[in-house]
Amino acid sequence: MIIFTYIFRLIWFITLILIQVLICNHICIGGYATPFLYIYFILKLDSSTSRNSLMFWAFSLGFIIDLFSNTLGMNTIAIVLLAFLRPFLLRLFVSRDNTGGIGIPSARTMGRVSFNKYIATSVLLHHSVLLTIEFFSFSDIGGLFLRIFAGSLLTFIFIIAVDSIRKKE
Repeated sequence: MIIFTYIFRLIWFITLILIQVLICNHICIGGYATPFLYIYFILKLDSSTSRNSLMFWAFSLGFIIDLFSNTLGMNTIAIVLLAFLRPFLLRLFVSRDNTGGIGIPSARTMGRVSFNKYIATSVLLHHSVLLTIEFFSFSDIGGLFLRIFAGSLLTFIFIIAVDSIRKKE
């Protein structure tokens, strides 16, 4: 059973990398909004995943995205920080009644509102780090905030859509 879990994770890992590199990296709505769907992989890992495993998956994912996107470690920094803060974010949005762990984060296990808050906060955190590093300046802070908000909104919509499609399967 554990082998199937790792094979399934690896398939999702590769699929999300391909979707990000071949499709999402070429979407730029209004010059501001680019979706970063690859973070879905880290957000949906089982809550019992060890911190070392979480960091390994995040580093591998970010590194491969950076290789194909020619972004010099920016995605790696953002996704590793997200992976590091993920256990805290899950505790923040899981109800106090749920003491036994939630398993895989979803609307069913966390509740729709808590799950959406978890996804939105995680996406906003990731985009804030990634785009601040990309801009590397606060001279156009309005443009930076617009890109963070627009990209976060688009990524949130993509993640909820993919999660809805996966749930029906």
